[in-house]
Amino acid sequence: MSKIKVMVVDDSAVVRQALTDILSSDPEIEVIATAQDPIVAVEKLKRVVPDVITLDIEMPRMDGVTFLRKLMSQHPIPVVICSSLAESGAETTYRAMEAGAVDIITKPKLGTKQFFEESRILIIDAIKAASRVTPRKIAPRKPKVTQKLSADAVLAPATKAMAKTTEKVIVIGASTGGTEAIREVLETLPMGSPGIVVVQHMPEGFTRSFAARLNEGCQINVKEAKDGDSVLRGQALIAPGNHHCLLKRSGARYYVEIKDGPLVSRHRPSVDVLFRSAAKYAGKNAVAAILTGMGDDGASGMKELFDAGAWTCAQDEQTSVVYGMPKEAVKRGGVRKEYPLQKIAAVLLKNAN
Repeated sequence: MSKIKVMVVDDSAVVRQALTDILSSDPEIEVIATAQDPIVAVEKLKRVVPDVITLDIEMPRMDGVTFLRKLMSQHPIPVVICSSLAESGAETTYRAMEAGAVDIITKPKLGTKQFFEESRILIIDAIKAASRVTPRKIAPRKPKVTQKLSADAVLAPATKAMAKTTEKVIVIGASTGGTEAIREVLETLPMGSPGIVVVQHMPEGFTRSFAARLNEGCQINVKEAKDGDSVLRGQALIAPGNHHCLLKRSGARYYVEIKDGPLVSRHRPSVDVLFRSAAKYAGKNAVAAILTGMGDDGASGMKELFDAGAWTCAQDEQTSVVYGMPKEAVKRGGVRKEYPLQKIAAVLLKNAN
């Protein structure tokens, strides 16, 4: 079995060495080149062809986003953004995801042995997931047409569900390729949709920017979840990076609990944690979707949802960037049906109303 060949592009010699050491510790990965900026990377790409590139955003001579756009238009290679935790850089990093990057990892930092080991696991898993991606050119997004607003913009219409003691709730999990998949699903949903809770594997410091960008393009409200937030109609809560997000219920009110804890299914936040809590507190009133991603996070939780009477679905292989998490969920018997990405919003809405 051939090793996954990686090029590390970062202006810090310390970071380049740390990433090289971490990646080289896995027998399935080989770092074949490093570069201190995109100009050097371009020269080295004439001689070597990596399977994956890790890319810093802020570098001298050419920034990472500009390099990424050139790369994806000329010779697409899976790119994993390696960025700091700084909130100020989150917006730029999200632009990189829109330009074709497949994942985000945070730069390794010195800390406790447990902290370093968790960082190593997340970095290696991101590289392995990226190596499974077939990169494709990113089509320009169509400009949004301003619609004539109705009273829905101020107040959602009354529904039979609102008179019930228990509302339906939608839970969604995704990983590699999920930022664009979640965007497509949420942008399709109308105002007044049932409350939604989302886990997207993403580092701390970036989920707030991710939620803000989604909120700009969606009819529903989208925000990063905070501990105790109510799950409301017309709103999606995005689990904050590096924290687990659980669905809870108090009387007829659903709310989220944000908490620390170990990596679950090698992730924090974990889809399994969200799905298990939804099975426990929402049961047959939950509607769930598992989208593109590497590994098996969410597969066990989806089976628990299925067994609790929830309606479940998965993104199909043809439209998944990485058909890992959906495949495992199907294999374990937790998925009622698979759908192409463009149909998932409609079937979620149909089964949640």
